Amino acid sequence: MAQTIAMLFGSFFVMLLIGVPISAGIGIASIATILISGEMSFQDFALISAQRCFSGIDSFPLLALPFFSLGGNIMNKGGIAKRLVALAHLLVGRIPGYLAATNVLANMFFGAVSGSSVAAASAMGSIMNPLEKDAGYDESYSAAVNICSAPTGILIPPSGPLILYSITAGGVSVAALFMGGYVPGILMGLCVGALAIFIAKKKGYTGSDEKSDKPAWRIWVDAIPSLLAVIIVMGGILTGKFTATEAGVVLCLYCLVLSILYREITFKSFYDLLADTMVSSSTILFLIAASSIMSFVMSYAGIPKAISDGIMGVSSNRYVLLLIMNLFLLVMGCFLDLTPAVLIFTPIFLPITRAIGMSDVQFGVMLIMNLGIGSVTPPVGSCLFVGCGVAKVSIASVTKYIIPLFCAMVVSLLLCTYIPPLVLGIPKLAGLVEGIWWTVP
Repeated sequence: MAQTIAMLFGSFFVMLLIGVPISAGIGIASIATILISGEMSFQDFALISAQRCFSGIDSFPLLALPFFSLGGNIMNKGGIAKRLVALAHLLVGRIPGYLAATNVLANMFFGAVSGSSVAAASAMGSIMNPLEKDAGYDESYSAAVNICSAPTGILIPPSGPLILYSITAGGVSVAALFMGGYVPGILMGLCVGALAIFIAKKKGYTGSDEKSDKPAWRIWVDAIPSLLAVIIVMGGILTGKFTATEAGVVLCLYCLVLSILYREITFKSFYDLLADTMVSSSTILFLIAASSIMSFVMSYAGIPKAISDGIMGVSSNRYVLLLIMNLFLLVMGCFLDLTPAVLIFTPIFLPITRAIGMSDVQFGVMLIMNLGIGSVTPPVGSCLFVGCGVAKVSIASVTKYIIPLFCAMVVSLLLCTYIPPLVLGIPKLAGLVEGIWWTVP
């Protein structure tokens, strides 16, 4: 068993180190492991792999991912992001380092509608970095704040990764996951924002006394239609009017209508948005298909149970086990993109969390928080690369700012790990979960 585990994950990480794409690395490592172990013939494995690939992506709920991705792209290019930034600026304009605080709050607003951390890092970075540069902010500091606040977008619903987790975990309530993501997402944003303001005060960045060209009421009026997208999407899901997939369609149509009314989108730009969404969605689906092969290999070889038994053998204390899982996921988040990590680690750790009495909803939020934090760290940090690329700064220059902000994000993670009501409180009030604490003493 140990040899099979070492062969599977060892070959996979070797692929990553030599630059093989993640999806191809997952497939090659799975094929190599099953063939070298000699447990199945190549013909049988090829047939099962093809079946697993198609069954892995033959899922109606998976349609939600490309729709939410398209909705985020429309928001970015359709003028919605700019209006959310203006509202954030209005709310925090007098705070020291107000532009950095605006960036954090705008990422939380954007994430609450788009559900994408990478889209948030790109959109808010494009808008805020030039403003912060003109105000004399350290460009590396500005980029780090944008990068570390972007992951709030995958926690504050709607959230594509939470939908993916729901499917992988066997149908955990999407509505419960969405409601459970509110407090953790806001808490992460507050932790990053508070530290960003503290650093800003030390660097001498002051608040703003400048008045906007628009009155406050006009800024609110401009932003409210964008914020209504959250109410429409979440309200529809919670009341049972439509599923998460249908909510993605509603989000796209709503954002498209707003963009047309704002006169910020053209037929050409909309075509480009569709093309970008097609490429990103096909990449995700290919990852899911390849990960389905790895999931089969792991279950066939009994790897999830072996790893679970090994971790459970370290300690029977749930606090220690949760700490081990968090540390492992934080490290893995440095090397794996979010989508394959959810597909690989959900079946490994879900039996452990169920054994210690943790709600599937809380574990899902904890998992996505871990992997969201991993997206700001090298070598495979998607938010890190996008944020640095938009700001035109090097990874080395932002590291000194990312390290303390990373620690602030970990604080929010630990709070949500060890205080279940932070995650389960709102779902309990909505009648989506039965309790707000661990069920096994």
